[in-house]
Amino acid sequence: MTPRRRRSTGGRRSGRRGTPQQNEAARLTQELMDAGFTKKQVGEIIGRNSSLVSQFFTKGKGQSFETALRHVVQSVQADGITDVDQLRQIAQPSITRRAARALPGERVGGKARVRTKDIVETPGHSVMARAGRQHLASGGSRLSRPIDEMARIGGALAFTVRAKKGAFTMDAGRRDDSPGLRRNVVQRRDGTEERAYGASQGAGQGPGGFSAREFKARVDAAGGDVTAAVTAWLVETGRLQPGSQLTHLEVRGWLAP
Repeated sequence: MTPRRRRSTGGRRSGRRGTPQQNEAARLTQELMDAGFTKKQVGEIIGRNSSLVSQFFTKGKGQSFETALRHVVQSVQADGITDVDQLRQIAQPSITRRAARALPGERVGGKARVRTKDIVETPGHSVMARAGRQHLASGGSRLSRPIDEMARIGGALAFTVRAKKGAFTMDAGRRDDSPGLRRNVVQRRDGTEERAYGASQGAGQGPGGFSAREFKARVDAAGGDVTAAVTAWLVETGRLQPGSQLTHLEVRGWLAP
């Protein structure tokens, strides 16, 4: 019986064996890997994780990183720079934010969105913003909005963090870690835990919250890097292992009545 002819999958192919054709981001990444860098290091240079770098090869992603990777490759090949931190500084100015899927009525997709509530200055009302691993890797700059606004009007802040369960130094639910009636701990199936800080400590214990002005000073000291500021606070207060990474971060601000 004659073998049935396979249908084309529609992807770009080159070569008789159907090897996927590399896009520009994958080609530039391969040049860095040929120079001795790992996918993890390439991810650190562009402020993303190695999983996304792998998708340059498997899913054709990475278009928004092509210019940055081109500058990095030139710096490695022409100037002999091999320090990851130095290469990150070279890459960051050329990295554009990923586009989001177009909303109804939009002709093209806009910039990636972070869920936020409108800023309000009415006592008792709040503002909130959250971001995931990809945005946090580049500093979580969009999360600075509630911090800046609450610092301006003298409000309070609380935040919820998510990280690998083993990254936390204290057992889930300990009062020393996250005071409050509920203890504010959520364990997840993916091996991470979600913990909240700054909420009310309980009935009769006041409204809770951190001083937004004091926390803004921390963010400013970190060069505007919200992720670094929150991570540093968790490490300094003995709640998180040094070198741990946050996978999600939510910042909430309010003006106490």
